[in-house]
Amino acid sequence: MSQSAFITGATSGIGYATAKVLASRGYRLGIAARNSEKLEAVKQELEMKFNSEVYTYVLDVRDAEAIKQVAAQAVQDMGVPDVLVNNAGLARGLESYEETDEADIIQMVDTNIKGLFLVTHAFLPGMVKRNTGHIINLGSTAGLYAYKGAAVYCATKAAVKTFSDGIRIDTIDTDIKVTTIQPGIVHTPFSEVRFHGDKKRADAVYEGVDALHPEDIADVIAFVLDRPLRVQISDIVIMADQQATGFMVSKTPRVPHK
Repeated sequence: MSQSAFITGATSGIGYATAKVLASRGYRLGIAARNSEKLEAVKQELEMKFNSEVYTYVLDVRDAEAIKQVAAQAVQDMGVPDVLVNNAGLARGLESYEETDEADIIQMVDTNIKGLFLVTHAFLPGMVKRNTGHIINLGSTAGLYAYKGAAVYCATKAAVKTFSDGIRIDTIDTDIKVTTIQPGIVHTPFSEVRFHGDKKRADAVYEGVDALHPEDIADVIAFVLDRPLRVQISDIVIMADQQATGFMVSKTPRVPHK
């Protein structure tokens, strides 16, 4: 039987790209996101292009009870997943912390930390019982390099890194692997979400930068999953060529190579 993967935030950006690359490799997929129409569209695309077996789950990872119900249904549908990709996450605003809206603080913490923790908690016992599994947690260079106006977001992504390390320690006597993927600037709807739908402001983030594509990150995830049992890749940091640290990005015009 083919391997299975459960992916959160699977209808856009890195989650969507990961769903496509895993479907192309024959994985059975459980895809979760908040929008049922987008989920159905992705399901139809993957089934048509790759003849994939795809299950959809409407899920807001801020809802603890919904996570339990969805995880139970996913296990019933396709068994304990071989791979869990915790991709759902977001940033809100770029104001100084004292000016950050309380609702934005709560949404980032509930999504990026509590949601990721609880989705993992829902699936990990089955992986431990079976003694196999691979957890891929999407962190960020923001978890390594804090930057102005992003204290909460950076803190949530730092939590992803240390949480992954802790789970790896807890499961050391099993064949479960845990990997933190920490991308830099990736051209996705991320900035549009951060700026509450302000597309003009979001587009300005990527102007003059050859940013990473979601497919670049998905390809790295596939590489990590393809390693033999003896190889566990704990962390990968991926940045654009014009990026030095989390928020240090050059917009100096590039001179073409001869």
